[in-house]
Amino acid sequence: MTAHTDALLQLQALDDALLRLEDGSLSAAQLNDQARAAHALLAALPERYGPVLLQLLDRLESSALFTEESCSFSQSDLHTHLHGWMAKARAQLID
Repeated sequence: MTAHTDALLQLQALDDALLRLEDGSLSAAQLNDQARAAHALLAALPERYGPVLLQLLDRLESSALFTEESCSFSQSDLHTHLHGWMAKARAQLID
């Protein structure tokens, strides 16, 4: 497999993991670990993508400590931002 194919596979795996997080079958920590291990994906994207993803994941993991939505830790907003990040990453990889 090529590095590009590996990156696309890792992106799809992260997308699937986010859906599993949303249905409760995966924890924020597990998603965070999986994303941090997606080396081919992060290497294939422009440099700015990595820090943005890691910041979103850190905020998501912190938000998991709260039982209810908090102004500064809205899980639904973070999920929306992660879906947006993945869409932009997919567009970068496909172009």
